Amino acid sequence: MNPNRKPIIAGNWKMYKTAAEAVALVNELKRAVADVKESSVEIVVCPPFTALAAVGPVLANSNVKLGAQNVHWEKEGAFTGEIAPAMLKEHGVRYAIVGHSERRQFFGETDAGVNKRAKAALANGLRPIVCVGEMLAEREAGQTSAVVASQVRGCLAGFTQDEMLATVIAYEPVWAIGTGKTATPEQAQEVHALIRKLLGEWFGGDVASQVRIQYGGSVKPGNASALLGQPDIDGALVGGASLKAADFAGIIRGVL
Repeated sequence: MNPNRKPIIAGNWKMYKTAAEAVALVNELKRAVADVKESSVEIVVCPPFTALAAVGPVLANSNVKLGAQNVHWEKEGAFTGEIAPAMLKEHGVRYAIVGHSERRQFFGETDAGVNKRAKAALANGLRPIVCVGEMLAEREAGQTSAVVASQVRGCLAGFTQDEMLATVIAYEPVWAIGTGKTATPEQAQEVHALIRKLLGEWFGGDVASQVRIQYGGSVKPGNASALLGQPDIDGALVGGASLKAADFAGIIRGVL
């Protein structure tokens, strides 16, 4: 990690937790990280949409910020099953994940759509967490760099420097999500460095040096420190381990 970039640890709860279960979990998490200073690490949790209204007031004035798992690019309309930026902001949401591999794999989301979602989030005062990452077959074929570069380029098309500075990128190798497999710290660092190099070419070195790039993919308390100790890894997007307050707190402490 670079001391000039505040690490960000975000929990993606996916399709888990009712509203009541979500409130219980964030209350437990608040107790577990009560001593963590906001100046040292940014903590975000992203419950399902149905839990946002219940969780928002619980997290108000705490050191844990609220995020959402997706956002649509229109402010309203006939988009069954989608959610608008203003609907998220109403409940205190600050961050929105866009382009997660599960959205790409199961719901056909594309880089162009991710770009529209991210731009809409930014236009409405939300910070997007833009996910990119290669599949196992692509890694085994030596295509990691080309795939990730293409995704980053497509997802960030037309961004201004200010928009880029308000965006978090999450590198999540698809083969490491929910599989128990984790990229080695060296493998993860290699791709993070590539992403930062591309940002430098497109937005300039000053912007690239400030953008936070998270790693996601079977992050646990036991491997967090090694991953987060890499120079270009600025945090983690955590799946399963974020559903247990003690495990998520352990990962957070891995950056302190």
